Amino acid sequence: MTGFSDRVEHVSISGIRKVFEAAGEDAINLGLGQPDFPTPDHAREAALEAIESGATDAYTSNKGISQLREAISAKHERDNDLVVPPENIIATAGGSEALHIALEAHVGAGEEVIFPDPGFVAYDALTHIAGGTPKPVPLREDLTLDPATVEENITDDTAAFVVNSPGNPTGAVSSEEDMREFARIADEHDVLCISDEVYEHIVFEGEHYSPMQFAETDNVVVVNACSKTYSMTGWRLGWVAGSERRIERMLRVHQYVQACASAPAQFAALGALTGPQDPVDEMVAAFEERRDVLLDGLSDIGLETPTPQGAFYAMPKVPEGFVDEVLDRGAVIVPGEAFGEHGEGYARISYATNVEELEAALEIMGEAADAIR
Repeated sequence: MTGFSDRVEHVSISGIRKVFEAAGEDAINLGLGQPDFPTPDHAREAALEAIESGATDAYTSNKGISQLREAISAKHERDNDLVVPPENIIATAGGSEALHIALEAHVGAGEEVIFPDPGFVAYDALTHIAGGTPKPVPLREDLTLDPATVEENITDDTAAFVVNSPGNPTGAVSSEEDMREFARIADEHDVLCISDEVYEHIVFEGEHYSPMQFAETDNVVVVNACSKTYSMTGWRLGWVAGSERRIERMLRVHQYVQACASAPAQFAALGALTGPQDPVDEMVAAFEERRDVLLDGLSDIGLETPTPQGAFYAMPKVPEGFVDEVLDRGAVIVPGEAFGEHGEGYARISYATNVEELEAALEIMGEAADAIR
């Protein structure tokens, strides 16, 4: 009899999408993790030039064009003080595919994957799809992941743990001390640390650190993408970086599920990485201004909110029924439980939109809070 795999039966449509479908067409959307800025002109022009020259008409190498991998290697040296040879990088169809192939290559049937809760919705789903066992762990009060919590949850069945800084959905940024601890844990326990660094450049306070900077073994792989840094979500271009032996295993998965990342997107990413970085600085400055507007508004409403130090999300503690009230009044925010059991009692608000819309949404949120008190 035709049926479905247990892996896919454990995966449901994202709670974020369910909220979108319930919203009206004119709703103010504070649920989307997508910058509202255009892709930088020099990235678009690089793609157009490649298309017009015919350079994008054929498959690229499985790992991606050499120029792009060289640019990513240079980026890691420039931004992270890391030496990652171009041959140890795979260009992927967004950060999502990078996560997918990292888990598929390292997680055996039933093996555990530890990840933050609340955390990015793909961690749980992709663990199931890889045949693994999700093991979400709670966060600190400031919504950062505690290395001690990760370490105490490691068992003989643990294959990997995921670190995400700056975090989605929390906006939290892990300290250098914590990143050193994550690297130590990966080294000492001989488990893989998958470091999701997609939001690395969107930091307002402190600095971004990668556990790969501190690891003494090859037990850290880095997932990254152009999506958030360069407002290139639709281009679907990410990458994974790791040791030669780990990249070789991930390549086995990548070559069959994807063959290669989109050629036009690869050239756009090359343009973004090697061109002027002013658009990134301008975006980050705008996000910080929006964050402050949102935090002030949430405080006025009386909602306690851990201050996000990066990304473009805030997670206030909200009363029961708040998200539905906001939705009914014409604004979209996402219930915290969409990101895991420990997200209950929170809501994720994206401030990747203009100040005018944020202020209008805050007015709606204030009315919603009054209605349920």
